[in-house]
Amino acid sequence: MTEVLAEKLSGIEKNFWLPASEILEIAMKFKKEMAEGLSGKSSLKMLRTFLQTADGRETGTFLAIDFGGTNIRLQLVDLFGGGRFEIRKQQSFLLKDPCGAYDYTSQDANAGDLFDFIAIQIANLLEHDSTYPLGHTFSFPCRQIGANRAVLLNWTKEFKTSGVEGQEITGLLERALAKNSLFNVKPVAIINDTTGTLLTAAYCDPCADIGSISGTGHNSCYIEPKEPSSQGPMIINMESGNFNKLPLTYYDKILDQASEKPGEQLLEKAASGRYIGEIFRLILTDLIQQRLLFKEKIPDFVAAADSITAGDLAFMLADETPDLAHISGWLKTNWSVKGLTPEERQALQRIASLVTTRSARLIAATYVGIVRHVDPELNRDHVIGADGSLFEKMPGYVANINNVFKEIYRDNSNRVSLVLTRNGSGIGAAIAAATCMGKGN
Repeated sequence: MTEVLAEKLSGIEKNFWLPASEILEIAMKFKKEMAEGLSGKSSLKMLRTFLQTADGRETGTFLAIDFGGTNIRLQLVDLFGGGRFEIRKQQSFLLKDPCGAYDYTSQDANAGDLFDFIAIQIANLLEHDSTYPLGHTFSFPCRQIGANRAVLLNWTKEFKTSGVEGQEITGLLERALAKNSLFNVKPVAIINDTTGTLLTAAYCDPCADIGSISGTGHNSCYIEPKEPSSQGPMIINMESGNFNKLPLTYYDKILDQASEKPGEQLLEKAASGRYIGEIFRLILTDLIQQRLLFKEKIPDFVAAADSITAGDLAFMLADETPDLAHISGWLKTNWSVKGLTPEERQALQRIASLVTTRSARLIAATYVGIVRHVDPELNRDHVIGADGSLFEKMPGYVANINNVFKEIYRDNSNRVSLVLTRNGSGIGAAIAAATCMGKGN
């Protein structure tokens, strides 16, 4: 690696590295935004869910809908108490046929078409001689007006179905169920995937009081001990990807200005799987413009926005071969790039590391802020139920978060732990239904 390239990378790394002192500063700003969001307005929306957490004693059989994209999953879930559960039956179906036979996500489809189709799939799953309380994970921006009532603010994820925005989702589903004579299905709860992850974690561990998703997007929720309107405990959906009191690099600012909504979702843009590959590409572009990398031929992927994914960064970080042969093969196979020196391949892996490490440390800073809000003296244990591709698949990601806990809490770092909580969208919907129905059914 040339001295000029090494010096440039060191400078970039310095801008991306967040020392413990800066982590604590971000955490305290996050804590302040939480308090302001509860009482008024901040970059954190602090949305009420009208739900308390699970305690592991919920029992019964529940139907769960996981509606977070074009692939909807239905599950019939048995809760046995004591943190034990079983998925008795499940099926998935697409809202958009790959062969073009139907598309319930298009503007040509309406609310009735969409929810009738879902009701028909439910009918195919169930035994009609039983009654099924239903929990619905609906992972789109909503204004929650009750544990079982939420109004869709706007579609995301390329959905354009007409007549749904501004409508109350459970009501649309109830009408479709009635139309299809599914009177034995009783919708009782509607949540988002982050709340579902917390509920699933809390069902298995009473110390779980934070839920978090870090995949394509990012969000966290937590149990507010004394929610202002009820003066009791309630899960609060923070929409924390919109947190904006954080240090931004030159590359973050370029990415933000090129985005659809500049100035919004700044934490998500700095830390989520949707954006970290693009940050990597912007750094590469800068190095190439200074003729420090790819001097022979500029690869196509550098010129194309969003061409690098979080999965690509994970692949680079996982390469432990002596000469980083896997990275070399990836470049050759995917981008026809040959002849890169070992030093250049090391530079790519180093950039991937600094981008993903910064992501993990930023997310960890928000967790510290949440813990400081609910338990300033760290008098009890806190478990963070976590789901998403970064937690599960990004090499070193969870370790980087745990390192922050060690730096901030030192000998007490074991009081804050991160637990991978898979399938929170489905199981969490069933648990939400159980908490709304009461203990035991």
